[in-house]
Amino acid sequence: MYCSKAPCLKKAEGKKLIKTIANCLERVFNKNEEVSRVDNSSDSATASSDYEDCVEEHSYSCSFEEAMEIMKSSDSKQEMPENLLGGILLDQIYEIAPYDLNKFLFAPGSQFRKDLAELQGTTDVEEESWSWKSGNMSHLARTVTYTRAATKLVKAVEATEEQTYMRADGREFAVLVNVSTPDVPYGRTFDVELLYKIVPGFELSSGEESSHLIISWGIDFHQSTMMKGMIEGGVRQGLKESFDQFSDLLAKHFKMVESTDSLKKDQVLTTLEAEHQSDWDLAYEYFWNFTVVSSIFMVFYIILHIVLCEPSQAQGLEFSGLDLPDSFGQLITCAVLVIQLERVYNMASHFIQARIQRGSDHGIKAQGNGWILTVALIEGTNLASLDSTGFSDPYVVFTCNGKTRTSSVKLQTSNPQWNDILEFDAMEEPPSVLDLEVFDFDGPFDQATSLGHAEINFLKCTSTELADMWVSLEGKLAQSSQSKLHLRIFLDNNKGVETIKEYLTKMEKEVGKKLNLRSPHRNSTFQKLFGLPPEEFLISDFTCHLKRKMPLQGRLFLSARIVGFYANLFGHKTKFFFLWEDIEDIQVLPPSLSSVGSPTLVVVLRKGRGVDARHGAKAQDEEGRLRFYFQSFVPFNVASRTIIALWRTRRLTPEQKAQIAEEQQQDLEETPIILADSGSLFDVEEAKMSKIYSSELPISVESLMEIFGGKMEHRIMEKSGCRNYTTTTWECVKPGIFERHISYRFNHHVSIFGGEVSCTQQKYAMENDRGWVVNEVMVLHNVPFGDHFRVNFKYQIEQSALAHIACKCDVYVGTTWLKSTKFQQRITRNITEKFTHRLKEIFELLEREVLFASQQDGVISEKLAENVLTEKI
Repeated sequence: MYCSKAPCLKKAEGKKLIKTIANCLERVFNKNEEVSRVDNSSDSATASSDYEDCVEEHSYSCSFEEAMEIMKSSDSKQEMPENLLGGILLDQIYEIAPYDLNKFLFAPGSQFRKDLAELQGTTDVEEESWSWKSGNMSHLARTVTYTRAATKLVKAVEATEEQTYMRADGREFAVLVNVSTPDVPYGRTFDVELLYKIVPGFELSSGEESSHLIISWGIDFHQSTMMKGMIEGGVRQGLKESFDQFSDLLAKHFKMVESTDSLKKDQVLTTLEAEHQSDWDLAYEYFWNFTVVSSIFMVFYIILHIVLCEPSQAQGLEFSGLDLPDSFGQLITCAVLVIQLERVYNMASHFIQARIQRGSDHGIKAQGNGWILTVALIEGTNLASLDSTGFSDPYVVFTCNGKTRTSSVKLQTSNPQWNDILEFDAMEEPPSVLDLEVFDFDGPFDQATSLGHAEINFLKCTSTELADMWVSLEGKLAQSSQSKLHLRIFLDNNKGVETIKEYLTKMEKEVGKKLNLRSPHRNSTFQKLFGLPPEEFLISDFTCHLKRKMPLQGRLFLSARIVGFYANLFGHKTKFFFLWEDIEDIQVLPPSLSSVGSPTLVVVLRKGRGVDARHGAKAQDEEGRLRFYFQSFVPFNVASRTIIALWRTRRLTPEQKAQIAEEQQQDLEETPIILADSGSLFDVEEAKMSKIYSSELPISVESLMEIFGGKMEHRIMEKSGCRNYTTTTWECVKPGIFERHISYRFNHHVSIFGGEVSCTQQKYAMENDRGWVVNEVMVLHNVPFGDHFRVNFKYQIEQSALAHIACKCDVYVGTTWLKSTKFQQRITRNITEKFTHRLKEIFELLEREVLFASQQDGVISEKLAENVLTEKI
């Protein structure tokens, strides 16, 4: 490598930099012995001239190690760059010092690079020497060219890598690699960027150093192209395969270490378990004081005195069985002993109540799979007290997603040492906040006094900050005492991406729309935009207008925990977000002239919430609640349905979710008849049924019953849009009650889903045999929310009082819900409207068919009569 433009260095670069330059100068004089032999008068000028030639012609080399020393000593300190937006290719810790790993990967002639090239089939590798980029002593760069091996889709192509050191301070290293492959399809429209970050890991138990290697990628498009999505997908797949080989080869040279977070968590929890005090230790610490010790001493002293003394004779007012004090000294001694014993008794009672009746959740392991929250309560400082002694009996109650965990009670202290480990059972969605409140224990029946409270927002804290944090308590007592708690918090997902997929699947049923898992690039962009932690995942996003004084076009982002808005108008950026839990109400306003004919979605936050998003609110109502107005969604129905469904799901507490599931289970258990293929036949008398059809038909009851198993049934049902119509015969299931099963498929004119239908019908005769009652339960398959409900019909067919050959038909319909959904009213209304029209059509078809058949029978009868009369004549 070459050392050029050395005079640009400042004196402040330090002794190491001067030493390095001196080495370069020494090489200059060694290589130019003739110049050094001139007279003393020209010696200085000649050396200066030669040095300038060194600078201009950059012909004097420095080693890789010396270049690292120059960058380390340079004044222009560069910050560690953030990961590229494409995603993470490798994130692993190795048992090697960061400096050694950097040298292993990027030193000239690296054997690892040669082995990797051979493994991947890369040929014609040419590495230039490292040199200063544009004379800048803080950016070291080199160019590497090679020929990539051919793949199934792309032939062997030449690639050029421009590798640049962005940071090298001796402990942290960052190398940005720009890869250009102009010969691949559309290769001139983009470059691939790779960022290698090497930072110190944690210190191993053996005392050795470790290195954390993070490799991320991105694509820099020089010009727009319609093939952008295909290019990104191809690059992502190729890089994944390439760096899988990179990781495997690197693992053969250095031992991999468990992730920092998991190992650190295990170490912390193991240490706290060892330091956690047992009940005996707490009892010893609590009772080892002057009051208890003096009381015990007095009791034993008096017992010993009684043993040594002889029984005294009764005197004064004493009698057998009653021994009174004989002097004021004895009376005072008894009083002191009673007071001491009372205090000891109260202390013992308080200790037992605190340890048994106010039990701790320490050590209770989390159950289930999903998001598991672990809180390690270490200690507290300067906790307030209302007692005259200046001490309190504090304990902490943690609340997250409707679940609570309670710490142990520490007695008579203002600086408690807990070392409690509290775990919350697995949650389906990641928690947003953790609420904690410190109480003073006053007994099981007294109202606990709050000593302070706090809220921890997981979206505003990194995992590193959560792993070791001091939380300042709020409240009058806490703020006056400057109370704080020391916590270590760990949020883990023990099912990985499966938890996210299950959450999206559950939300699809509520939203009624397919929700796809977003790409890592999209999620990374979303997280970076709002400064969110890496576990936050994007669910959906919509273009809309934020209505304030003037509408502002932007994009509304929906994730598992937040609602975020972002807009960029001529470089003026507007962004904010608030939690789902902050929302108190969501309202839909009808279209108006001010909303340009678009419905408006109004989001109302709870009082005191969403303060950071205040600049996005249109108004603050009289109750102090912020109101946000969003409009011009495309389409509005999908956006509003998604937002409301996510909000309602997030509002439900675990107890409410369990109650809904229990009610659904009870509904299923209370159904009287269970059918193998068609679901449950509910008691239609108890269902909320409405009359949708009532008519006097000019046909007999027997003719109308043809639709329920007669010869006209198949013909009429096929004409009304039923395909593959099949029925079973009527069977007697109870005395006077007959049952049959029906299955068919709607054509697309009846239902756009073309769903399958299975029905169960029961019929029985009315009193006095004046007609029939037919009960029917219908199950719709392969339609949205089809497993949430059953449709009940009740047909009452009886002889008409107006004419002997006429009948009266009344039809009732009702919907029985098996599962709860916010679309119940809409689905019920749609079912009522659809079957009102459909049943009217069916009975009109039946009426025409019966009358037409009667006319045909009449014509045939007349012809037969004429033929008989003719034969007689």
